[in-house]
Amino acid sequence: MAVWEGLIVFIIFVVVLYLASAIKVLREYERAVRFRLGRFAGIKGPGIFLIVPVLDRLRKVDLRTITLDVPKQRVVTKDNVSVDVDAVVYMRVLKPDDAIMKVEHYIMATSLLAQTTLRDVLGQRDLDELLTKRDELNVSLQKILDEATDAWGIKVSSVTIRDVSLPEEMLRAIAKQAEAERERRSRVIMAQGEFEAAKKMTEAAKKYQENPSAMRLRELQTLTEIAREKNMIVVTPTQVGTSLGEVLGLTSAVLKKRKK
Repeated sequence: MAVWEGLIVFIIFVVVLYLASAIKVLREYERAVRFRLGRFAGIKGPGIFLIVPVLDRLRKVDLRTITLDVPKQRVVTKDNVSVDVDAVVYMRVLKPDDAIMKVEHYIMATSLLAQTTLRDVLGQRDLDELLTKRDELNVSLQKILDEATDAWGIKVSSVTIRDVSLPEEMLRAIAKQAEAERERRSRVIMAQGEFEAAKKMTEAAKKYQENPSAMRLRELQTLTEIAREKNMIVVTPTQVGTSLGEVLGLTSAVLKKRKK
């Protein structure tokens, strides 16, 4: 009797162990590629399902977007400038069976491909394009990587160039270039101001020429302003010396009287 009880307990233990090995549960964002005796036997998940222990083998795949950090790459641009560039690749698995069966270590393969593509694409551009057209370069990199990884069942949704490190001498050259550009703009603005001022003065001269009385009033106003300064001698033309001298004397007297 004791032997039968021990046998029953052993059978129950084996059944429980078998069920524990056969029952699998996957999350909503997980899939499992099943192989039976080495052959592809379908994709399982999400939720609960059964496998045949010993005969079946599973390879889990995460379907969420993966952030892939591409390490810094030394890139020689089209105009022979060496820069260090790193990027971020956003990818996710669309076809778990292709990601497992068509490439070994699909994450590593995508990372190496991204490094090579980064050097190839940026090496065909000038430094100015690399610094000013990042959005365009990001789109170009994403398109190339997406087409290359499509056979692996991977979707590259975005590529972002994160940092561009320039040599110290290049930074100094860019700073000098920026300073020269600011100086050029400043001189252009000053020249435009001089041009506008000359244009207005020409128009004013024409108006004074048409109306001599206005010119005379302007002279008197200028002399009045000069008379405010102390220790200054004003020399006027002989043809208008008498009248202007009288006006200047009267103006000085008026100003002194106001000060008292």
